[in-house]
Formats: sequence, structure tokens, C-alpha cells
Amino acid sequence: MAKTFHYGGQALIEGVMMRGKKHMAVAVRLPDGGIKTVCQPVPQIYSGRLREVPFLRGVIMLAETLSLGLRALMFSAEAQTGEMGELNRGTMWGTLTLALGFAVALFFVAPLLLSRLFYAHIASDVLVNLIEGVIRLGILIAYLWSIGLSREIRRVFAYHGAEHKAVNAYERGAPLEVESTRPYGTAHVRCGTSFLLAVVIVAIFVFAFVGRPGLWLSIAYRIVFLPLIAAMSYEFIRLSADHAERWFMRPLMTPGMALQSLTTREPDDSQLEVALSALREVVSKDTPQPGAPPPDATSQLGQGPHAGG
Repeated sequence: MAKTFHYGGQALIEGVMMRGKKHMAVAVRLPDGGIKTVCQPVPQIYSGRLREVPFLRGVIMLAETLSLGLRALMFSAEAQTGEMGELNRGTMWGTLTLALGFAVALFFVAPLLLSRLFYAHIASDVLVNLIEGVIRLGILIAYLWSIGLSREIRRVFAYHGAEHKAVNAYERGAPLEVESTRPYGTAHVRCGTSFLLAVVIVAIFVFAFVGRPGLWLSIAYRIVFLPLIAAMSYEFIRLSADHAERWFMRPLMTPGMALQSLTTREPDDSQLEVALSALREVVSKDTPQPGAPPPDATSQLGQGPHAGG
């Protein structure tokens, strides 16, 4: 029996991206009130057999999220201005590099520097790394809470909630319509917020084996080990999704589900409509009808189906 594919997505500026088996779809609410929906194949590396190799698939997933997510985000921003030009590859990767640098500095370097204040008072490497992990978690929670104070980000979080509602409805066999989707919850076990929490926890155990090398070597370890931490965290999230109904998984899932209260909001019907438009589009592309034409190659994001891949 074929494995069930887990659909998922990402909230955008007045829009939602949904990732399917071999396609991604983006639906955006335009300033005139209409919805623009485009769909394209994803690069082969994100849909081939390598994506099923344990641990390696976590690294591929992270690269996919950064690459496809950024392109979809910029597409949604362009839709709001009415300037639907091609996405410059250099601009995209420059933006991504800056964003990654900021994330590493805030969530890995800063907790390391603060935890080093305790080195002279604590002999245990495990305890010091636990303190670093608690500081990292505190920074993450403070960051998510503070950006949620912005009106624009609150709208993005509402689209995040709409994305979860749409996926929850689909996974339970409900019709992909606003009325039938509205009752479902805004939290989901495979949410990126839960993944971030898993990264925080896994990092504690990984860095506990590193000890306390010099400052620059410690920073290097936190960069070099990121793919490993991401891979291990992804496997935990995947395991949670596959066994979400088991009693022993629920206590492990609860913290991540609770943290999503900071990154999701209850969407209105217009936001649900956008999320459902994206999900319906990508599901239809995954299950084409006999005799249906191939996907429209002109409805692409950025520079074409393999841009950024």
C-alpha cells in the first residue's frame, strides 16, 4: 500500500503556499479582492527518492523550505504591489543568506555567549548546555511573541492558521470548502513552529557531546552541526505525524502544539478561502484527470520551475 503523502504549506503576505507530492501552489489575495493562484512542479531533488532517505530527507526538507518558501513569499509581496516581475536569483539568495545569518546569530551564537557567563560556576558540560538550551528557548519565545505584536505579522499568522485548518480538514476527509473547514483547529503536529522547538531540544543533546572548546570553535560547531540537528528534529516531527493518535506521542507533541499559539491566529473566511484555493490546486495537480492538459508552464514563480533548486 502506498504511503500517505502529508500535505503542508507556509503562510505568506496575504496568501498561502501549499506543497504537494510533485507540485507547489501559491494563492494570494490581491488588492482588488480577487485571488491569484499559480502552480508549478518542484525541483526533482525535492520530490525524488532522496527525500525518503532517513535523516538526509530532513536536510533536503530544510533546503526546500528555505528556497521554495522564499520564492513564494517574494511572489506574494510582488502581488500586493501589482509588479509581477521575475525574481532575481542573486536578490533571492542574498536575502536568504542574510536571514540565515541573523537566525544563527540570534538563536545559536547569542545563547552560547550568554551561557558562557556560567562556565566559571558550573562544572557539568550537560548542565551548561541545558542552560544554553533554556536561553535559546527563551529567545525563541520572546522573538515569536514580539513579532506577533505587529499588525502585518498577525495577518500572516492568521493565514498560518488558515493553512493548518485547510490541511486538518483535508486529512480528515472533509470537503475543501470554507464552511466545512471552519471548525477545525489552527494547530498541526507538522507545523514549522513545532520543528523549531524540536531543534531547541535536540541541540541540547548534540552540543552536550561537544564540551566547552574555545569561543570560535564553539561557534563553528553550532553552524556545522545545524544540518544534523535539523535532520534529527525532522525525524521526530515525522514520527509524531505518523503516530499522532498513539497515547505515548501526545505528551511529546503537546509543547510544540502549545507553542503554535504564538504563530497562528484564527483566520476569517476570506483567509480560509485563500488557503483552500492553494490546497485544492495542488491536490488536483497531484491527481490529474485522464486526458487533462499538463500544468501550465507559464504560471510560474520567479524564474521557472527549477529556479533556486
